Amino acid sequence: MAAARRLDLPVVDLASADLRAAAKSIRQGFFYVINHGIERALLERVLAESRKFFERPMEEKMALRKNSSHRGYTAPYSEKVDDFPNSRGDSKETFYIGLTGDDNLQNNGNQWPSEECFPSWKKTMMSYHANAFATGKKILSLIALSLDLDAEFFEKNGAFEIPTAVLRLLHYTGDVNASEDGNIGAAAHSDYGMLTLLATDGTPGLQICREKDRHPQLWEDVHHIDGSLIVNIGDLLERWTNCVFRSTLHRVVPVGKDRYSVAFFIDPSPNLVIQCMESCCNEAYPPRFPPIKSGDYLEERLNSTYKLTTV
Repeated sequence: MAAARRLDLPVVDLASADLRAAAKSIRQGFFYVINHGIERALLERVLAESRKFFERPMEEKMALRKNSSHRGYTAPYSEKVDDFPNSRGDSKETFYIGLTGDDNLQNNGNQWPSEECFPSWKKTMMSYHANAFATGKKILSLIALSLDLDAEFFEKNGAFEIPTAVLRLLHYTGDVNASEDGNIGAAAHSDYGMLTLLATDGTPGLQICREKDRHPQLWEDVHHIDGSLIVNIGDLLERWTNCVFRSTLHRVVPVGKDRYSVAFFIDPSPNLVIQCMESCCNEAYPPRFPPIKSGDYLEERLNSTYKLTTV
């Protein structure tokens, strides 16, 4: 696998007094945010619980195997997004956690490890979930401002009417070797939804391809900035903004050591119809995508990802 070059991405300060100036720097699909409001100690607790869980025996983890609500554990090679015929899929293992405490069907179905073994798991994860969701809403306000829209555009248009946000713990094992057949931690893909917030343990491996239609693809290493979150624009926001904001192709390659990260996905309410914003199209630049319900689009993308059965 060819070596990647290192790149610099915009750093957005969420504590800035000049939000419109901050908004101007986030048009590209990847950027960092600082002063985001998620305490370092909380992230460290999430990473510690994650490591502890992924170290458990496979039989114990598989008892919490991902259900029809897309909540729970996925084993290595459960996901396949690449087109390599000899690839087994992604070598990572993951755990999905949604919202809890309400009656919305989208937020039912969470699975929890044994409270005896993980007494702080649920409290820690739901605390991170709440903090990350609040941070994501701040970032979406900046995105709205950058489009010359009201800062509360997404809130007022029903994006959060049925909150759809998922916390995903990820573990990339250190004993996988990169190969030209695509057997790596996470194969090249763009995220499906609206916005992703990523925190890592500092281990390298994340790469992006800023020109996803370019061939051959040029991959660049995303370096770690202590205390920051990495923000990734998803495919649904690309559709919604008629490609004014672009989702970014990214992957995770092996680096010879274990890597842990925490992804937080924010998606629109499942019944919300995603269609081109009026400010993002005109006669010379018509809508590129037909309208589609958020839930239908995400379900289709998720179902196409889990093509393999793990036993």
